[in-house]
Amino acid sequence: MIEKMKLLHIAGPKDDIDRVVKVYLNKYEIHFENAMTSLGSLKNIRPFVETNLYKDAAQKGEELKQHLNTSAKGTIVMRAAQAQEIIYEVYEQLKDVNSRKKELQEEMLEIKEWMAQIAPFIGLDFELSKMKDFRFIDYQFGRIRVVDYHKLEQYIFKNPYTLFYECNNDSEYVWGVYFVPHTHRLEVEAVYASFHFEAIEVSEVFEETPKKVFDQAKERLEECEQELERLQMRTMECIKSRENEILSACESLQSYCRNFDIRKYAACTQSKDESGEFYILYGWMSKRDAAKLEQEIAKDEKIHWVEEEGDRSVVPPTKLKNPGILKPFEMFVEMYGLPAYNEMDPTLFVALTYTLMFGIMFGDVGQGACLLIGGVLLYKLKNLRLAGIVGVAGIWSVIFGFLYGSVFGFEELLPAIWMKPMDNIMSTLMMAIGFGAVLILIAMILNMVNAIRAKEYGRLLFHQSGLAGLVCYGFVVLCALLFITGHGLPATIIIGIAVGVPLVAILLKEPLTHLVEHHSRIFPEGSKVMFFVEALVEGFDVVLSYATNTISFVRVGAFALSHAGMMGVVMTLAGMEKGNPNWIVIVLGNLLVAGLEGLVVGIQVLRLEYYEMFSRFYTGNGKPFISFNKRNQ
Repeated sequence: MIEKMKLLHIAGPKDDIDRVVKVYLNKYEIHFENAMTSLGSLKNIRPFVETNLYKDAAQKGEELKQHLNTSAKGTIVMRAAQAQEIIYEVYEQLKDVNSRKKELQEEMLEIKEWMAQIAPFIGLDFELSKMKDFRFIDYQFGRIRVVDYHKLEQYIFKNPYTLFYECNNDSEYVWGVYFVPHTHRLEVEAVYASFHFEAIEVSEVFEETPKKVFDQAKERLEECEQELERLQMRTMECIKSRENEILSACESLQSYCRNFDIRKYAACTQSKDESGEFYILYGWMSKRDAAKLEQEIAKDEKIHWVEEEGDRSVVPPTKLKNPGILKPFEMFVEMYGLPAYNEMDPTLFVALTYTLMFGIMFGDVGQGACLLIGGVLLYKLKNLRLAGIVGVAGIWSVIFGFLYGSVFGFEELLPAIWMKPMDNIMSTLMMAIGFGAVLILIAMILNMVNAIRAKEYGRLLFHQSGLAGLVCYGFVVLCALLFITGHGLPATIIIGIAVGVPLVAILLKEPLTHLVEHHSRIFPEGSKVMFFVEALVEGFDVVLSYATNTISFVRVGAFALSHAGMMGVVMTLAGMEKGNPNWIVIVLGNLLVAGLEGLVVGIQVLRLEYYEMFSRFYTGNGKPFISFNKRNQ
């Protein structure tokens, strides 16, 4: 069912909005509408525009909170100003410490970059400062692939103008430095480039040998880490001493930050006595919650409460409210589209028809029990709505398993309470079609109920799933039932009237609807000849859809036969007829059939729900109810 909604607006002093949200509105689920859009016709209305005053303090609070590394919550209730004062005070106490920590972190990052630069050249036993004093010799640090290095060695051996000093190597690269007279630099540089030598720049601040520079950097890095650790301890001690205050302040500020977004939906206006500005919030609540909230704020003189029961310019949102066992089936309804506020909630209809058809098509006591147990466990442990649907469908599978006398494919263990599908193939298929016809008639009745709710009287009377369709289709079904059971059919003139008159009404539904609803124009614009041609084509489509939709339900019986047939194949492969069955084949066969056929049956039943039934009575164009609290989670 759909929760009954109440449209209301709440107003009060502009500077009191945070208190109202925190004290009152956070307790309830409210779907806010944009007040500027809803109340834009009023004078002196403007958007509620304001800078988030809590964001900076909240961010600083989160930085402090990270040092605590705890999931505990604060126990002090505080207002925003008090929370901001605490955060800024602690943050100021740690200002010098944080500044020094930042300096150390930057220095450590620089040292690590130096170490990464110099590490590959530790094998060079020569002071870097002396290399900088070379006047006639150039040098270049870099690396080269091992494969190319072997080729380079041959070139170096033959060339008297270059020397390559290998510093380090691994399985892929050789690191080193080459020397070349200044007069031959360009020539040798080009040769090294041809061997894919990758130049690496080494900082000019280094003075000692690479190894000594690396050791000094490593020593300084350790000193920085120790100092950083001491500063971290000082930070922890300072924050730990005020842990409860900081946690409480963080929670308070985060709450105010979340609630600050409510200003997007609010509007502002000047008070009548020009004493100040007021906010206006406009939205939907369930009638039950609205009554509770009204009682709470009745004594609060700052809040002005107005119910807008008669205003239907804003479309009410849809909030489904169903018992726990039906909750999983809301997933199928949401997949198709939420019902409009004045529509019937089809969740119960889906729950009954989906699971019933699933059980008919997948009737097996053993496999159904497995679906039931597995579905319930997954739903309880993982809260998977699809698992909940499977669990309920498993109940009907067990029931029809007893009716068919089937347990894990064994057809002789239990007597069939009703019948065995494979023994009555034609009866099974005919009953499936009859079952489908009943469901289509029910869908037509539901469409008429929805039409009455929506006050769409043309749809109620002349739609192919309205009263005309119900009479036409229902009389054909009645005649088919009389024929099958061997009874005589009504007179031809009665059949003609009962089928022909409603069919004509369906063909002329547009002008008849305009007539009933008192439109100024009865026939649509354009040629009347074309209108009647289109009506005849549409009539043919209506008759065809009645037939195809009904025959489509033959799959319900076909899958009942398919299940029995597939399990028969499994038993044959397992050697059941020989009296010494292979139990591994039986177990694996049951798993394969349950998994494969369960999936296919689930999809086919959902198709019948959507295309053969939902399309007749349900639009699914509702607006979802989105609680402000949940929007920010």
